[in-house]
Amino acid sequence: MIINIRVDHTLADIETMENVSKDLKELFSDLKEKMDIREYIEINTCNRYEYFLYTNDYSYEEIDCDNKFVIIDYNDDAILHLFRMSSGLESMIIGEDQILGQIKDSKKKSEKEGHCGKKLDAIFTKAIHVGQVVRNKTKINQGSISIGSAAVDLAEEHLGDLQDKCVLVIGAGKMGTLVAKALAEKNLRAIFVANRTYYKAVKLAEELDGEAILFDNLEEKLVNAELVISSTGSPHAIINKKRLMKIFDKQVPKKMIFIDIANPRDIEDDVKELGIDLFNIDDLRGIADENKKLRENEVIEAEKIIGNEFDLLNESFNLIEINPILGNLRESMEEIRQRESQKGIVKLSNVDAKDIKIIDVMTKSIVNKIFYDISENIKKSAKNNEEDVIKMCETILKR
Repeated sequence: MIINIRVDHTLADIETMENVSKDLKELFSDLKEKMDIREYIEINTCNRYEYFLYTNDYSYEEIDCDNKFVIIDYNDDAILHLFRMSSGLESMIIGEDQILGQIKDSKKKSEKEGHCGKKLDAIFTKAIHVGQVVRNKTKINQGSISIGSAAVDLAEEHLGDLQDKCVLVIGAGKMGTLVAKALAEKNLRAIFVANRTYYKAVKLAEELDGEAILFDNLEEKLVNAELVISSTGSPHAIINKKRLMKIFDKQVPKKMIFIDIANPRDIEDDVKELGIDLFNIDDLRGIADENKKLRENEVIEAEKIIGNEFDLLNESFNLIEINPILGNLRESMEEIRQRESQKGIVKLSNVDAKDIKIIDVMTKSIVNKIFYDISENIKKSAKNNEEDVIKMCETILKR
């Protein structure tokens, strides 16, 4: 049984996701204690916390969870959700490419830690393939859209043209890189990049013709920044009212915007008390809705591809399940062929090596033709998910 438990942007805002993630971790730990969890993969992004689990324990058909923000899917629904997610259809910014890389990274992490076995490996490998096919065959990701570029669009809505503005980007990870690249086209007066790992800030700043700063020197550039976009992986807030009061010495700039696209959040809400405009991931929903409308036709095409690929996956799983049946049948037929051929050779007189070879080739041909017809019929039943027929074959051909 495949199980997916999650909290994401479809039901929860950023604050709720932060809080519910704790309940999700507790639920996951509880399931590991009560069920025989063979494999699991964890996915954490700015818009979701998820676990995909595989178990042979069918005693827990329904998982109890009182939290209304926790979504639980099983088997086909869980797999289809993963396919939609890898295709960018479950993202806040429909069609964004980053989720595909995040799914790949999550799978690699699980493999490294020994939590990804054959079942989840097959499903996630297929999901990654589906995401690539959707992007190759549709225009779902046209325009290199991302949370990062949406954050820059949001900044322009409130600051106007960013030309000649001084911008500070906090965080030089994947999201920070997307933000910085979107800003690079805006003819800024200055762009500064701060990151805990300094060489990453240097590398990104060089690409953008900007300046890297040490994380400990953040205050120096916060003083003159008109726009601050933060996306670190810090487990706690790095900017709050108290810190800013020390920096500005009560002289807060009249027009200053903070955009926090981290999860957990980097900036505490109390900075608004200083008259600073603070936005977070939830404030990107308007831009996300506009983007969704522009891609409605591509979503329809993507859904068709996902449906076809899902059917192919089920067929492949069904065929894998009948391999032992076909193997037993083939082994049994070969034993009979060899035994009966030997009996015939013994009864014949004046049989030389050439005759024995002819008999061997002829009997193999007969067995191959009989096996082919039977195996094709069994495969057909498997593809059509005819469970009664498969069970009957298992009983008849059981060795």
